[in-house]
Amino acid sequence: TQELLAAGGRDLDRRLIHDDGPTLDEVLAGSPKFVVVLTNVRDPGNAGTVIRGADATGADAVILSDASVDLYNPKLVRSSVGSLWHLPISRGSSIEEIFAACRAAGLTLHAADGVGETLLPDVDLATPHAWVMGNEAWGLEPEVREQCDDVVRVPIYGHAESLNLAMAATVCLYASAGAQH
Repeated sequence: TQELLAAGGRDLDRRLIHDDGPTLDEVLAGSPKFVVVLTNVRDPGNAGTVIRGADATGADAVILSDASVDLYNPKLVRSSVGSLWHLPISRGSSIEEIFAACRAAGLTLHAADGVGETLLPDVDLATPHAWVMGNEAWGLEPEVREQCDDVVRVPIYGHAESLNLAMAATVCLYASAGAQH
């Protein structure tokens, strides 16, 4: 108890309420239809909004790589608006471990990135898959894109330069939901 009290505020709350969460194998058990993988996502508001979108669209799980924001960042918790507690979320694994586990679970890896040659409407989302989404400023690293089965972009028909991470994720996740349900 003294150790917990010495840890102080946020860390004390996290230790009392939360464990390390489910493992990769646990969140990918049971033949998932679609999951979301976040790598190098640094903005807690974006991460929380993606988790909320994953919950709204019926995704089976969210996986945050070890290079992403802290799952219990107060801004992430607020922006998830409770969805943080509704679906399995694994955190702390390397992208290599995540990709290996997704492939072992039978998931196709779709990188969501503005440089993709495949347009979202042309992707078969009826089969089990994982959306891989990256950093808000620079997207996915080339090495990460190369390890995915496809690089997909959301078409932009107007003059906008791009969509932000949370907005693009929501569009991709609703496309998955439409194909799966």
